[in-house]
Amino acid sequence: MSNQRRALLIMDVQNGIVSRFAESPEALLPVQSALAAARKHGIFVIFVRVGFSEGYPEVSPRNLGFSRISQVGGMTVADHATQIHESVQPAPGEPIVTKYRVSAFAGSTLEVILRAQQIDSLILTGIATSGVVLSTLREAADKDFSLTVLNDACMDADPEVHRVLLEKVFPRQAEVCTVEQWVASLAN
Repeated sequence: MSNQRRALLIMDVQNGIVSRFAESPEALLPVQSALAAARKHGIFVIFVRVGFSEGYPEVSPRNLGFSRISQVGGMTVADHATQIHESVQPAPGEPIVTKYRVSAFAGSTLEVILRAQQIDSLILTGIATSGVVLSTLREAADKDFSLTVLNDACMDADPEVHRVLLEKVFPRQAEVCTVEQWVASLAN
């Protein structure tokens, strides 16, 4: 498959989320390795973050996950917590997509960018496996994208949920492999 038709999605690897999930800087090494490999092989890279406008007009009081954020504050698009983590900074030309829900597609320009770039295959990384990775995988599968999940470049607060998703749920709709296995496949 042509690398020009693939995109690596680095999802929710932003300051406010990394600080809650990555107990050490080494936790992000697989994401950094995937990013370096994608750049080396000419694979389009897209960063996805969650953030809201001042005043939180995108947040419904019925949304249990996000309504709390609108009450306590933070997570606006200008906030430090919504900026891409320093360990995986975007290079010039690598878009940063802002989403307003869990899926990378929800309320964002992701699908427009993918179609404009003629991308038909996605490589998924992100925090959390049970959040953005799961929601994006399901929606991308419904949109007929070919999918790969880099299991060691995903994190979740619940190790058992992480394991079940990667071993039992995701393989129904995606190839699941390590960053090392994926990088080795790029050489072929």
